[in-house]
Amino acid sequence: MQPTTSAGNQRLYFLDWVRILAFFVLIAYHVGMYYVSWGWHVKSPHAGTGPEPFMLLSSPWRLSLLFFVAGAASHFMLHKTAPGAFVRRRSLRLLLPLLFGMLVIVPPQPWLEVVEKLGYADGFVAFMRLYLVGYGGFCQDGCLILPTWNHLWFVAYLWVYTLVLAACTALLGNARIEALARRTAAILKGWKLLVLPALFLAVVRILLADRFPSTHALVDDWFNHATYLPMFLLGALVAGSCPVWERMEGVRWIALGIALAGWAAIVAWYAAPHHEHSAQTMAIWVPIMRCVYTLCAWSAIVAACGFARRHLDRDGPARRYLTDAVFPVYIVHQTLIVVMAHAFKPLNLAPGVEALLLMVLTATGSFALYETVRRLPWARPLFGLAPRARTARLQAATHGQGLAPR
Repeated sequence: MQPTTSAGNQRLYFLDWVRILAFFVLIAYHVGMYYVSWGWHVKSPHAGTGPEPFMLLSSPWRLSLLFFVAGAASHFMLHKTAPGAFVRRRSLRLLLPLLFGMLVIVPPQPWLEVVEKLGYADGFVAFMRLYLVGYGGFCQDGCLILPTWNHLWFVAYLWVYTLVLAACTALLGNARIEALARRTAAILKGWKLLVLPALFLAVVRILLADRFPSTHALVDDWFNHATYLPMFLLGALVAGSCPVWERMEGVRWIALGIALAGWAAIVAWYAAPHHEHSAQTMAIWVPIMRCVYTLCAWSAIVAACGFARRHLDRDGPARRYLTDAVFPVYIVHQTLIVVMAHAFKPLNLAPGVEALLLMVLTATGSFALYETVRRLPWARPLFGLAPRARTARLQAATHGQGLAPR
C-alpha cells in the first residue's frame, strides 16, 4: 500500500499521542466500570447510576478511535513490507500476547468474578483446573465461557482485521488500493467529513444493534464487526492523505461542539423515563438517537485527531517511551483493577478515595510491570514488545527522520 501523498512518508506523531491518550482513557473507564450499574466482572457495593454520564463521555467513540488509529498504523506497516511478511509480524506481536494473556494475565478476573457473584470458595489453583478444561458450570444469567480473553478481545479482533487488510492489499494490489484511498480522501471534505462516516455507522447501529448484541466473542459479534472493521479500514485508507488530517484539524472545534452536544443528548436520553412512551413513539426516537450517538462518536474521533495534529504532532523521549509502553500497560491494567478492587472491599473506603487509589495504583503497577518486562528478553514477546536489538535499530532509524508509525 503506497502513500496517497508525500505526507505518507512522514511519521504521524500525533496519532501516537492519540493512541497513548486513548489507552489512558481506557484505564479510567475500566475503573469506572467498577462503580456503575452496568454489568462487569466485580462490582463496588457503592455501584449506581451517578458516574454513568461521565462514562458516556468516552463510551461512544473510545474503541472506534483505537481501531481507526490501528488501521492507520497498519497502512504504514504495509507500506514498508509485503502482505505476507506483515501478517507474520503482526501475528507474532498480537497472538503470542493474546495466548499468554488468556493463560496468565486474565484468569484472576473470572476467578474473582465467580468468587463475588457465585460464592466460589475453592481457591485460585482449583479454579485454574476448571478454567483450562473449559468448565461451563459457572452460571448466573448465562454461563461464564472459559477460557476467556476478557479485555484482550481487542487484540483478537485487531489480528483478524489485519488479516482482512492484508488480504485486500494482496488481492487488489497497491494500485487499486491507492486509487480507493484517493477517492476516499476526495469524498471526505467539507460537511461530508463529519456526516458520511457517522451516517454509515448510524445505518449499522439501526440495522444490527438489536439483532446482534455485543458479545466480544469474535464469531457471532456482527454488530461490532460492522462498526470496528470499517473504522479500521477507513484509518488505513486515509492514513497517508495529508489533506484529510488537515481537514480534521480545521474542523476540530466544530467536531468537539457536535460531540459534546451529542453527549448531552445521550445523557438526557438515558435519563428519560422510556416506559412512559408508546411503542410508536419509541420506534421514531430510537433510530434518531442512534444517529445522534454515531454523530457524537465520529465527531469525537475527528476532534481528537484534529486537536492532536494541531498540538501534539511532535516527537520526544516521552512519546517514544509511552508508545513502547502502552501495549504492555493495556494487557495488564484490567487484571490489576479487578484484583485491587476486590482486595480493597474489606477496607470500606469512600468511593472517591477508592477510585483515585485504583487509578493511581493501576497506572503505577502497569508501568512497573513494563519496566520489568522490557529488561527481560524472554518476556518481551509475551507482552507484544519487539526484541531489544530490533527496537534500538528502529528508534535509531526513525528518530528525526519522520517515518510513519510502526
